[in-house]
Amino acid sequence: MTAVEPSTDWTRKTAAEMAAALNAGEVTSVELTQAHLDRIAAVDGPVHAFLHLDPEGALETARKVDEDRAAGVELPVLAGVPVAVKDVLVTEGLPTTAGSRILEGWVPPYDSTVSAKLKASRMPILGKTNMDEFAMGSSTEHSGYGPTHNPWDLERIPGGSGGGSAAALAAFEAPLAIGSDTGGSIRQPASVTGTVGVKPTYGGVSRYGAIALASSLDQLGPCGRTVLDTAMLHEVMGGHDPKDATSLDEPVPACVEAAMQGATKDLTGVRVGVIKELSGEGYQPGVEQRFEESLERLKAMGAEIVEVSCPSFEYALAAYYLILPSEASSNLAKFDSVRFGMRVEKDTVEKTMLATRAEGFGDEVKRRIILGTYALSAGYYDAYYGSAQKVRTLIQRDFAAAFEKADVLVSPTTPTTPFKLGERIDDPLAMYLNDVATIPANLAGIPGMSLPSGVAPEDGLPAGFQILAPAHEDARLYRVGAALEASLTEEWGGALTAQAPTLPINTAEVAK
Repeated sequence: MTAVEPSTDWTRKTAAEMAAALNAGEVTSVELTQAHLDRIAAVDGPVHAFLHLDPEGALETARKVDEDRAAGVELPVLAGVPVAVKDVLVTEGLPTTAGSRILEGWVPPYDSTVSAKLKASRMPILGKTNMDEFAMGSSTEHSGYGPTHNPWDLERIPGGSGGGSAAALAAFEAPLAIGSDTGGSIRQPASVTGTVGVKPTYGGVSRYGAIALASSLDQLGPCGRTVLDTAMLHEVMGGHDPKDATSLDEPVPACVEAAMQGATKDLTGVRVGVIKELSGEGYQPGVEQRFEESLERLKAMGAEIVEVSCPSFEYALAAYYLILPSEASSNLAKFDSVRFGMRVEKDTVEKTMLATRAEGFGDEVKRRIILGTYALSAGYYDAYYGSAQKVRTLIQRDFAAAFEKADVLVSPTTPTTPFKLGERIDDPLAMYLNDVATIPANLAGIPGMSLPSGVAPEDGLPAGFQILAPAHEDARLYRVGAALEASLTEEWGGALTAQAPTLPINTAEVAK
């Protein structure tokens, strides 16, 4: 099938527009899917957003959707709209590596709950996106298969650990994507690529079939180029799952309804709390400038802006980097060369295990396993892991107090715009600081969103605006986020990603 003509380049449409066009008979799912596969073929070489592609499976799903639609079968709202999946989710029949060499070539025999929901919603899965190994990283430079590059500037990071999903969106290789967020791995990549990403309330989306990093922190979530698109995917993903003991037994939030309400730009009576501790020293001037401008936009739409203080946030980063490695040390013990994955043969089981883990795990994974094992060891548990859990309780209390004063809390998503590849790879502490604003939400289990606030004037690169809501109140994110987006896109003339300078390549032009 030939590439879509420039006048009908569906890769530039929103997922909501694609769904409407499919229902109206203006395009087929095969055409949409093929257009995105063509786009991937044209531009993913330098971006490296994908680790594995499934063109045959995606087109087969698309064909069946088209047949059923033509026959008058009632279909789910996103049926026929393609999606990319972070390689942390197991997918039956497709390689799943979690970005690690230790799982190279592993093809799982079952689907994660989210993968199954995507298939039940009849969404063609384009492939699996690149990520930091076992989701350990803030830049996707720790992938065992090489880094992903930011479509805004190929010399810069796309965020992490879900840089592949975010880059696929920013490069128009997929209209929707799945991410996972342990300390900001959905929101932080969204911030630095000018896209939208949401971490739902902990337990709001099933983790069954997601390769675990830190079980008390991990949460799967939707990624898109607009707030409405992300809301639509959230409603597909969410819901109770008896296979996940941490799954919430409650209805999926009315995300789409909230986004549509927010698009009217009426925030009368909404109290927006600015977190005092998430600004100032260490924050890039252009990032803070766009944040302050966004606050003024919210105020102009009727929101009340108040300042809140969360003093325990000062200790969030330290607590997180004790809790996460401790849980990771336990979760990654299963990769022992015996049951699945890589196997480096030696003359004893113990030596085989040692050699396999030494070769299969990257430096960052080894660093965190060592740190976590130490924190959990006899004589140190109370001093380190136990103390970190006490700080976690203080952070939850700070959030509870702040939400008594505000309906949502806001901050810049990341302190800076995307930094250059290699700039912080040898300085783990500098790398970890990139998640300073996103980590508290994971420690408290509350939902958070990042959406674009514009580009920083000093470098022309994307800055992100973070919105946090109380647990179970995910819909608030979509109302406030859609209102801010509606105000900003009036000025931009569309989604911020349309302004990305490096890859505004039209698929048809490349095909020629």
